[in-house]
Amino acid sequence: MTAPESSSDLLSLGHSGERFRIAMVVPPYFDVPPKAYGGVEAVVADLVDALVDRGHDVTLLGAGEPGTKAKFVPVWDRAMPERLGDPFPEVVNALRVRRAIERLAATSGVDLVHDHTFAGPLNAPAYRGLGLPTVVTVHGPVEDDCYHYYRELSSDVALVAISDRQRQLAPDLQWAGRVHNALHVDQWPFRADNDGYALFLGRFNECKAPHLALEAAHAAGIPLVLAGKCSEAPEKAYFEREVVPRLTDSDHVFGLADATAKRKLLTGASCLLFPVRWEEPFGMVMIESMVCGTPVIALRGGAVPEVIVDGVTGRICEDPDELPGAIAQAGELDPAACRAHVVANFGSDTLGRGYEEVYRKLLRERRKQRVARLLEVTAPVPVGASGFA
Repeated sequence: MTAPESSSDLLSLGHSGERFRIAMVVPPYFDVPPKAYGGVEAVVADLVDALVDRGHDVTLLGAGEPGTKAKFVPVWDRAMPERLGDPFPEVVNALRVRRAIERLAATSGVDLVHDHTFAGPLNAPAYRGLGLPTVVTVHGPVEDDCYHYYRELSSDVALVAISDRQRQLAPDLQWAGRVHNALHVDQWPFRADNDGYALFLGRFNECKAPHLALEAAHAAGIPLVLAGKCSEAPEKAYFEREVVPRLTDSDHVFGLADATAKRKLLTGASCLLFPVRWEEPFGMVMIESMVCGTPVIALRGGAVPEVIVDGVTGRICEDPDELPGAIAQAGELDPAACRAHVVANFGSDTLGRGYEEVYRKLLRERRKQRVARLLEVTAPVPVGASGFA
């Protein structure tokens, strides 16, 4: 006869209507949701709200001020955007989060840890000692050093890709699933007309290639607004080397856009330029643009073909020389179709459902393993196995 299941076990059965207790971990650099830059933080904000709306108990561990429907446990007094790229806050964040989760597990209880940081997943063996599996969303690239890191890590955690392309680039990693990023559609405005400018919105670096956006906009004869992050030394060097020499009187450098300014810029643009020169893991700004009714003109790379419907919600170009012609065709695309595509495929409820399925499979497997171990321990000893008749 086996021991009765605990209430925690019952939460892990995978039946309809189950309720998970989730410890959600974020980096210490930005608030959730972010006030300006912060792609990971924007996704996590929508995810935790969607999970709470679906009946789950979510505790968010991070820095800054509470801004979601989840319970909030601050492990820092404030967010530290000025220290982005500094490994020290990331490592200390992992240590503080581990202590906080240990306390949480001993009090209100936890079913699993979902980590969105880089160093935090190194705590997975400690969490396993508490009976907690760890889910890790891979928000960045899976190549070079990052690939080796995730390969070593993947036996301890359940890795989740944010695009099919990201998973294809590292097929030998132990992926638990793929969940596209998403957003709360009702928090984004829609506009059918525009103010006649093209928009670049993103980090200023070679991968995002705003210099190609400038060249394409000039060739198409359309003003370009450039908005985004340019605070780290490599970004500043790139901006001075590649952007400044290309600027003309028709261009406007807006700077870093907060949440309100971003929405205004996107709704006023005739198109968003997304001339990526790398394997983009997802590209949140593409769905943010389309939900506002603004088509995306992009170069093929990474997840771009998974996000844009070519000829419907934007244009996917194979070469930078194709960008000016695609910009000219942007006015032929239906803004309503752009928003409808996001509603159907990238709404926050799809995000919640996607991770729910990952949690369900992971916890079901954990329970099966625990039952199997219990059966081994309680299995009857065959007659004679002890040395007695």
